[in-house]
Amino acid sequence: MAKKINKIAVLTSGGDAPGMNAAIRAVVRSCSYYNLECVGVYRGYQGLIEGDFEDLTARSVRNIINKGGTFLKSSRSEEFKTEEGRAKAHKKLTDAGVDALVVIGGDGTFTGGLYFNKEFDFPIVGIPATIDNDINGTDYTLGYDTALNTVVEAIDKIRDTASSHNRLFLIEVMGRDAGDIALNSGIGAGAEEILLPEEDQGIQRMMDSLEKSKKSGKTSSIIVVAEGEKSGKNIFQLAEFISQSHKEYDIRVSVLGHIQRGGSPSCFDRVLASKLGVGAVEALTDGKTNIMVGVHHQKVVHVPLETALKEDREFDQELRRVANITSV
Repeated sequence: MAKKINKIAVLTSGGDAPGMNAAIRAVVRSCSYYNLECVGVYRGYQGLIEGDFEDLTARSVRNIINKGGTFLKSSRSEEFKTEEGRAKAHKKLTDAGVDALVVIGGDGTFTGGLYFNKEFDFPIVGIPATIDNDINGTDYTLGYDTALNTVVEAIDKIRDTASSHNRLFLIEVMGRDAGDIALNSGIGAGAEEILLPEEDQGIQRMMDSLEKSKKSGKTSSIIVVAEGEKSGKNIFQLAEFISQSHKEYDIRVSVLGHIQRGGSPSCFDRVLASKLGVGAVEALTDGKTNIMVGVHHQKVVHVPLETALKEDREFDQELRRVANITSV
């Protein structure tokens, strides 16, 4: 029989993502609604080790639903990767009377939670928050929608100058292992070509695409490149390679970088964060542990952390087909 949950701790870890504050808010207010105590952990797993805790009430999280980043701060903890570090964290939690933990983050955050649960049988529920949308078992992760809108807005502005000056722009977006941002923003912004880490189609496909664009009368082009794409060249070397074959283009490179992580979360991300925050607390009070709360077909679902961490995510071939058709 699962022990009764009276006090829940919440932390954010790894890369920040828009919607993390909204998720914290939902966790805290759900605790208040169900007459549970809530503790905020500053600086992720490192703060857990050091006991950097603060009691949170419904009023503690006012006016943060619209804020980007995470007011609890985030960090990557090398110490938590050790058994000794995790033992320190467990002692800090038990000394504070905490019964369960909600972790908000991506694969690294969930991996830490998985080890912690297995070693101490401590109730853990994860909320997926990463702009890459690269977690299994959920249709969307927190921050993904906001990042997409940020990228599309940036590409729209770049296209204005590309069209005015007969320029070819290579635009690098985040996505080391997953091309969701590149593929969706590329379609949404009307890119002529999209290079993805899930594919290994080589530079020739891109060169063929540029040649077709030239023959069809296009005088400017946008190529969206995920940072993890496998052409074997970085984006600046890629630009140099193209310039040798297409002298007609004035080639420019734009690396969007960390602007993709920032900004006020979209309405979609705020609503998703609220659903998942409530779902995390309710899962713990129902005796669930070692799971992620995600969303599938608009419904909150419970997914084992091991499943969420699997690397064999299915690539959206239909969306790639749409991209190919609409970029002619």
